[in-house]
Amino acid sequence: MLQFRFSAVLKELFQSNLKRPLTGITRNKTSLPIHYCSSNASLDVKVSFKLKLLHAGVHRPLLCAAPGTRTYCTKTEGAAIPVTESAIPVTDQEKKDETAKEAATEKRRKAGILPSLEDLLFYTIAEGQEKIPVHKFLTALKATGLRTGDPRLKECMDTLKVTLKNTSDGVMLDRQLFKKCVQSNIVLLTQAFRKKFVIPDFQSFSSHIDELYESAKNLTEGQVGNQPILGEVADYIPQLAKFSPDLWAVSLCTVDGQRHTVGDTKVPFCLQSCVKPLKYAIAVHDHGTEYVHRFIGKEPSGLRFNKLFLDEDDKPHNPMVNAGAIVCTSLIKQGASNAEKFDYVMNFLNKMAGNEYVGFSNATFQSERESGDRNFAIGYYLKEKKCFPEGTDMTSILDFYFQLCSIEVTCESASVMAATLANGGFCPITGERVLSPEAVRDTLSLMHSCGMYDFSGQFAFHVGLPAKSGVAGGILLVVPNVMGIMCWSPPLDKLGNSVRGIQFCTDLVSLFNFHNYDNLRHFAKKHDPRREGGDQRFTFGPMDYESLQQELALKDSLWKKVVPTDCHEDSSTTVVYRMESVGERN
Repeated sequence: MLQFRFSAVLKELFQSNLKRPLTGITRNKTSLPIHYCSSNASLDVKVSFKLKLLHAGVHRPLLCAAPGTRTYCTKTEGAAIPVTESAIPVTDQEKKDETAKEAATEKRRKAGILPSLEDLLFYTIAEGQEKIPVHKFLTALKATGLRTGDPRLKECMDTLKVTLKNTSDGVMLDRQLFKKCVQSNIVLLTQAFRKKFVIPDFQSFSSHIDELYESAKNLTEGQVGNQPILGEVADYIPQLAKFSPDLWAVSLCTVDGQRHTVGDTKVPFCLQSCVKPLKYAIAVHDHGTEYVHRFIGKEPSGLRFNKLFLDEDDKPHNPMVNAGAIVCTSLIKQGASNAEKFDYVMNFLNKMAGNEYVGFSNATFQSERESGDRNFAIGYYLKEKKCFPEGTDMTSILDFYFQLCSIEVTCESASVMAATLANGGFCPITGERVLSPEAVRDTLSLMHSCGMYDFSGQFAFHVGLPAKSGVAGGILLVVPNVMGIMCWSPPLDKLGNSVRGIQFCTDLVSLFNFHNYDNLRHFAKKHDPRREGGDQRFTFGPMDYESLQQELALKDSLWKKVVPTDCHEDSSTTVVYRMESVGERN
């Protein structure tokens, strides 16, 4: 005989919810799998009716139930009483009553057995204090990798600014004010503070990136007298020759929108050949793989990127060399004017960059057109071989091609573009789908095999990641399902790739198991930043409020009880929880 204690109030609540006597259930105990969980007890009571969830006097159905059963639970300090009963036929009226009760219960969620996520987050950051300094919240937020300027947090940050103006000191938030500020973005914030993003320990990972950056910054490639020479800045396009060889920047964005930048990341530069995979992705997104590859091949050429050479089917080898990129340009928005086409591509790139900086350098465009004899030669050769769709104006397409090469980005905005490719076509910082999965898959495949000019084979072998370089010094690097990176340094090696950028990518994969063929379970020599304490993240993206609340409630080890500071409820039935801090689980 199981025993538990309850008050007269609980008896009355039980009786008020009793729809019908379940004497049949009582008589046939063997056929009814009922499970009880009792607190210290001294009063014997037989349970023979349907038990509703009770917590501080409010009914709440347990959020997880086994298939074919109904499960209810009540939890007090040190006690939980779940009851599972076999499915019982219910009338329509009872269903309506149940629905109405559940709706009413939702309104009183905060009084239920599961604490609100807002409360949990407050107690996590407050660490026992009644108020939180705003700078402490923002510092903790940045440590997760999120930025205060993240578009997903706009409502939270706007509310925070307004709230602070109306507080007496302008720097402290009590629990109610904090909840008001974070409630619009609570799921994202909870996931961030629980280290459920793709890179859980983002601060440690960022420090490693800084070390790799410094190592590449000090790189030299040969000596002329006492003067170190680190490649040469491209000068066949006069406008590119004006960039300082000392510029060096690395920016990354994960698929969860975690950001880190180091170096000259706000200096605009032209995409040049880094735009080739992006416009190929747009073409595949619009027309599909089969149509695009009627005009362009998929094989590495083994030749210089600007050679006048086609494959055995009289098609450019791939869309990452100039001939293929020019044909690919002709497939975008066919029949429209160049102005319409340009706006169309810019709109795509803005969405990929999460509306961060994407500009245009008219000076570079003019410089490209004036010095573009080789590309004009390729264009006429393609026209002769009938490589363009019927009715294409080749000279107009070349103008459009030069325009796209002259699109400006910063390291920061380009890293979000790369992260959109890493995230299956969804922009991580806006959540908007920009490209189809097919377009992303095909683009990454060709970047992997053809993206680094004549160095593509070696890069695929040593780094093992999709990438595309450009003569302005950029390298667009994608770690699928993890992050996008943009490295930028104008000095190039003899093959046209950024010297510092190549070194950074090589060192990155030497330190972390990002190579496509690194074994994630048995390669102990490398770090896996996707793991924390031996746990690997298997799911990606945010959950909805209720699912997250349920998940947390079922993992007791994630929570610690804290004394409520302003609660007037009976302390015997009210338990407040907070998330463990970073150091408590290690």
